[in-house]
Amino acid sequence: MTAIPDVRTAVTLPNAVPVRNRAGRVSTLVVLGVFAVLFALPLYVMVVTSLKSMDEIRLGHIFALPMHPTLEAWDIAWNRAASGFTNTGLKSGFWNSVLILVPSLAMSVAISSICGYALAFWRVRMGNMLLSLLLVCAFIPFPIIMYPLIKMTVAVKLYNTSFGVSVVHTVLALPILTMIFRNFFSSIPEDLIKAARIDGGRFLGTFFHIILPLSPNILVVVAIMQITGIWNDFLVGLTFGNVQAYPMTVNLNNITQTQTGVRTYNVYMAAALLTAIPPLVIYFISGKLFIRGITAGAMKG
Repeated sequence: MTAIPDVRTAVTLPNAVPVRNRAGRVSTLVVLGVFAVLFALPLYVMVVTSLKSMDEIRLGHIFALPMHPTLEAWDIAWNRAASGFTNTGLKSGFWNSVLILVPSLAMSVAISSICGYALAFWRVRMGNMLLSLLLVCAFIPFPIIMYPLIKMTVAVKLYNTSFGVSVVHTVLALPILTMIFRNFFSSIPEDLIKAARIDGGRFLGTFFHIILPLSPNILVVVAIMQITGIWNDFLVGLTFGNVQAYPMTVNLNNITQTQTGVRTYNVYMAAALLTAIPPLVIYFISGKLFIRGITAGAMKG
């Protein structure tokens, strides 16, 4: 006679979590929470300082909430803060940044995506050498090539113009963006390209009708990278732009460095937040697509 096994010991509750796993989750949440607080603390100080008056700031309680919140510092930073020789605030710099960003984003994405497509699927003469050259160019520091770029933009009469700043941003971004597009396009089955060629598809026709519809994630990744890099740039805008074409970051530097007398820290904080808001908004809107594009092969070799 065989003994009947006791099945009660084999039954586990579906929602039961082992003690070890539960402790690991708690410790992970604690560590992530600590790091989140450390990263968010400077932002909190900036926000609350921008909402305080100077009399309240002089009390020295930087972590305290504003007793009488006011948006006056934001209004001054946007409309009336002294930026170099003008008192127009960040408003003019915002539109200058937009005029620099839009053409640079369009040119860099268009050129680098077509180059990456050609290097991924078409037999390009000396293609491997070109890839190696792009890899080297992607890591050349900007100050090394600054003077040659100045001479070139002066020769074609683009120096001291907003479009010239856009062209320089495009040139600097082409190596790394071409590598990113090439690596992503290489993950697309080559049979699709061969079928398009058999059906009479030409170079650009295949690119626009087959490759681009399969690449929304990588386009979002590259767009966010370019928007963040161009909007936060200071050195290129300062070097290749003029007073009327300075981007928002240069105006921010002028506001914080050229004022005399009382240091209006609430205006400084409001100006810094106004400068950082546009790329943050774009990232939060399309952040899921950014992560999805990276995991789909945007950064894979």
